[in-house]
Amino acid sequence: MVKEAISVYDAYILNPVAGNGYALETMSRIEAVLKERGIPFRVCRTERPGHAAELARALSRDPEVRAVVSVGGDGTSFEVAGGLAGSACPLGIIPAGTGNDFIKSAGIPKDPLAALEVILRRRCAPVDLGILNDRCFLNVCGTGFDVTVLDYAESLKSRFRGLMPYFLGLLKAVAHYRPVHLCLEADGLREEGDYLICSVANGRFIGGGIPICPAAQVDDGLLDLVLVRNVPRYRIPLYLPGLMMGKILSFRIARHLRVRSVSFVGRGLRVNADGEIFPMDEARFSLRAGSVNLIR
Repeated sequence: MVKEAISVYDAYILNPVAGNGYALETMSRIEAVLKERGIPFRVCRTERPGHAAELARALSRDPEVRAVVSVGGDGTSFEVAGGLAGSACPLGIIPAGTGNDFIKSAGIPKDPLAALEVILRRRCAPVDLGILNDRCFLNVCGTGFDVTVLDYAESLKSRFRGLMPYFLGLLKAVAHYRPVHLCLEADGLREEGDYLICSVANGRFIGGGIPICPAAQVDDGLLDLVLVRNVPRYRIPLYLPGLMMGKILSFRIARHLRVRSVSFVGRGLRVNADGEIFPMDEARFSLRAGSVNLIR
């Protein structure tokens, strides 16, 4: 008796609100290419926060699914990655959000159609997945000045994509800057103080392309901790060019450590995880080395 062949396809998880409509436009272009080439696919739309992870988890168990592709921004990608973590199902990324920072560290093209060609070539490599308390992240987490920038950038995303909303948000954040007070522990290091920036990185970029940790690697099995001490508000503009050009670690106020785990405690913290902001009083970070099979 001859077994019937399984019909296989790629599943695209689309965040319809990503990029203020750009993700929808991008998916239409992707669909046109796939239909023209006769490549089987299925599109699943997210309906709420966390839905992308649920969809990815279910799809990873379907033997007919060859790969699961995130179509949206960094927030969509980290949800999909969390749903696929530990499975053999590959993750593809079509950048269609506002910042699209993780792709810059992973070597995925910015142009969606070029990213599609990468996905169709199916060259996979394992990358690390960060864990913040009970949620996953692919790129960078942190608290401090960068979260204030994100707050102001959010209101500008309806008018701009790429770096511009973050650049304008950065200027506003300077005027409203307040340091964050943390009790911090990282691989045995313990300290307490006021910080301008505390970033825990798997990738290198935040805010549409700001290189917060130029030395970070997405597949080295380690987290990169970037600490920048508090400075008076009037001195912050002196450091902004260095931050924008990836030279923040050359300043005496900054430190870079490679660690396996990090935790920090502070009252009323607001922590950025791949562009999404979560309130908490304690943040615990760890890493699942090589747990995501990324197409890149």
